[in-house]
Amino acid sequence: MGNWITLDTHHGKAQAWEVLPAGTPRGALVVIQEIFGVNAHMRSVAERFAAEGYAVLVPSFFDLLDDHAGSAPLELPYDNDGVKAGLDAVNAIGVEKSLVLVRAAATRLAGHGKVGTVGYCWGGSIALLAALRLGLPSVSYYGARNVQYLDETPKAPVMFHFGALDKSIPPEAVAAHREKLPTMETFVYPADHGFNRDVGHAYDPDSAALALQRTLDFFTEHLG
Repeated sequence: MGNWITLDTHHGKAQAWEVLPAGTPRGALVVIQEIFGVNAHMRSVAERFAAEGYAVLVPSFFDLLDDHAGSAPLELPYDNDGVKAGLDAVNAIGVEKSLVLVRAAATRLAGHGKVGTVGYCWGGSIALLAALRLGLPSVSYYGARNVQYLDETPKAPVMFHFGALDKSIPPEAVAAHREKLPTMETFVYPADHGFNRDVGHAYDPDSAALALQRTLDFFTEHLG
């Protein structure tokens, strides 16, 4: 079972969903949300990684919005209005504040061992940046904003997962990952954007299971 804790940053306080494994953690993970908030799906992702032995925090990035500070964690619906509101929110937060919150979560987790990140959708691009700039081993699921950062030198390893049917990330964008970061593993699945999300039409259980196994193997190698 998880619970909400509070992280302090110089941009203000943010809540984070914390899930600890049974027994001594083998390492720790910052799970980085999609544009819909720390909803039931993201909390279930945290539970899954905790069941594999990792201490997990899922920060509520929306708490960094000036008009949401101090409120209950915001969750948005999986519809056009939710997409628009989510995109507006993450654009307003920006990269710098997001990485400050990732660092705060990683610092909070450091007592549990080596720390990595895994992110989905918008969070996939923040996970890439966590590897590039914060030195955290990271897994990036279908990060549509990745390409603009691929010329940066990674400070830690990163793994990429993409869906071949994802119209927001064309084949040339996937190819750019292999060209610019050839030592990092890039996988493509016969699936759409959001294939790991086990709610909605895009869910692909076979692709999600294979990507998860590869992700767990990555973290076993780099975190323990």
